[in-house]
Amino acid sequence: MVNLLVEAEQVRVPNWVDDLDSFRRWADAEDVPEKARVWFLCGEVWVDMSREQVFSHVLVKTKIAFTLTGLVEEGERGLFLGDGVRLTNVAADFSVKPDGTFVAKETLEGGRVRLVEGMEEGFLELEGTPDMVLEVVSNSSVRKDRIDLRRAYWEAGIQEYWLVDARKEPLSFDILRQGAKGYIATRRQQGWLRSGVFGKAFRLVRRPGALLHPNFVLEIR
Repeated sequence: MVNLLVEAEQVRVPNWVDDLDSFRRWADAEDVPEKARVWFLCGEVWVDMSREQVFSHVLVKTKIAFTLTGLVEEGERGLFLGDGVRLTNVAADFSVKPDGTFVAKETLEGGRVRLVEGMEEGFLELEGTPDMVLEVVSNSSVRKDRIDLRRAYWEAGIQEYWLVDARKEPLSFDILRQGAKGYIATRRQQGWLRSGVFGKAFRLVRRPGALLHPNFVLEIR
């Protein structure tokens, strides 16, 4: 059994957690703290004990989620979920919590993604292939976001992988789309990136915010 300390709480990974099915049973158990960030990826259990930086991580994903939620709801396009929802894909052998997930209405209706109920309450998980996922890079997630998740999301058939790194100037924002052998970066047109999933072009910009802290805006056209 592996014991990991997460902000004064212990995350105990039992020895019987050795594949995706056993991980999902364990992750849904009451003794796993809700705030613990645990994944099953590449045949391994991953636990991230780092704290999220307020501006380059939390604020960035909040602003992107705010904009995409409004866009999705306005056009009744489907369901956009911010950080916290568990996404599992059996074929690609992962169970993770992206920084954002979009499922089109047609994807839900066609059964390519299904909502999974928890053992105790409500719906706690998405299973299948959503249309888009978002990850915002932090110091502890560089390899996971840029290499491991990039491969896993492509193998799962997810159409677009949005990857953001706002830790330094200039910030990096890419819309990666499905290719024959992996994701392909969308070509920029005067700073804008076209999304086939949303049918819009996007640009993520950093602006001065209150109290000299940075602010971020996801522009659409």
